[in-house]
Amino acid sequence: MDEDEALARLIALAGTGAAGASGALDAALLRAVVEEASELGARRALARLGLADAAARDDVADLRQLLGAWRDAKTSAWKAAIDWAVRGMLALLVVGLAVKLGLPGLLR
Repeated sequence: MDEDEALARLIALAGTGAAGASGALDAALLRAVVEEASELGARRALARLGLADAAARDDVADLRQLLGAWRDAKTSAWKAAIDWAVRGMLALLVVGLAVKLGLPGLLR
């Protein structure tokens, strides 16, 4: 029995009222219907995304690894850009101090 058939039987059972008058049995039947429906919906969603095959776990792991590498590269690029900007500002400060103190005149 596949998921569609199991869900259809549970819904039919709930519709006939054959579960009985006890609230506990009705709650258990409702819970079973919800679980079957949610599992079926999840499988359909994964199939639509192309993640229903056996290689899907490896594909998702590869994508997560690639995303982590991208984040690391982006962080490194920002750090390098900030590092170069600070070095450039310090170099300009040193050149400005040298000009202010008249050091270029000593080089002549």
